[in-house]
Amino acid sequence: MPRIVLLVTSPRLPAGLLTAAAWDVVRAAPVLAAEESELTTALRSAGAEVRVLDGPPVPALLDAAAAQDTVVWLAGPAGDESLARELGLRLAREPGLAELELMYGSWDPPGARLLDAVAVLDRLLSPGGDPWKRAQTHRSLAGFLLEESYEAYDAISAGDTDALREELGDVLLQVVLHARLAEELPEDERWSIDHVAGGLVDKMIRRNPHVFAGAEAGTLEEITANWERIKQAEKARDSALDGIALSQPALALAAKILERAARVGITTPLPRPEAQPDPESTLGAQLLAMVAQAHAADLDPEAALRRTALAHAQTIRTTEPAPPTQSQVDHEVGGTESDISRR
Repeated sequence: MPRIVLLVTSPRLPAGLLTAAAWDVVRAAPVLAAEESELTTALRSAGAEVRVLDGPPVPALLDAAAAQDTVVWLAGPAGDESLARELGLRLAREPGLAELELMYGSWDPPGARLLDAVAVLDRLLSPGGDPWKRAQTHRSLAGFLLEESYEAYDAISAGDTDALREELGDVLLQVVLHARLAEELPEDERWSIDHVAGGLVDKMIRRNPHVFAGAEAGTLEEITANWERIKQAEKARDSALDGIALSQPALALAAKILERAARVGITTPLPRPEAQPDPESTLGAQLLAMVAQAHAADLDPEAALRRTALAHAQTIRTTEPAPPTQSQVDHEVGGTESDISRR
């Protein structure tokens, strides 16, 4: 029976990077396609017979299959599902015409859609793209990076993995957007998303020798200590506090400072509240003392305050008076107008 092979390939891989089975079929049978592409060029260069159609594909495929026994349809980047559906329905009604075979000539590797994200952001920030995005700078976008990270944190706190997937996409948008903006910097300053990803890969390989270099794994504590030693060797720092993100929330910042100091054995006395020159400094010293207590008890003061504040907010919501209905508002407004008219 005649055979129609629907050949699906990944548009994110180099043209011509196909499986052996795919190469066998395109060399042995004529190939039809809807348009010219890098893949049609690669197939012709390898000796395949490729013809681009200028009419409806289903009748042409059936005619070619009847004449050649086997014909290949080179699916477009989106997979040509509508054509496959139309052809499948036709063959279901007339099963003697041909057999339909789906063949994957190549597959998207893990992370392939990241290439699409980079391509979309490049289009948006190129001439003729989105004016708002093209007008942004690293500084103007800084707040959005924090906002999207907080929203991802909220999804984690809520245990909503679907929301987390979406929010991480918004975080990724900020990463790719910053990287694309960096391509517009002066030549001696510019970098790209490949520099970001390459730096991350190199760092992870260096800091995980127990995975990539055959080092003995040991305990989790030993792995963490080795990570810190490697990190210290990478970054020449004058203080154990260097590298702390100073713009993080104050409670988290205080906890990180105390954690870093304790890690290297520093026991500097905390400021005494009674020795402070003004009420604000006194309050700050008291809060720092409470953060130190939380650290000693292995508690996260930022998470603790957030949890309690949100619980208190919920209590407020359940005890606050209900907003007035529209009829009550209308009545109050009418009464006011009546009072005015009587005056």
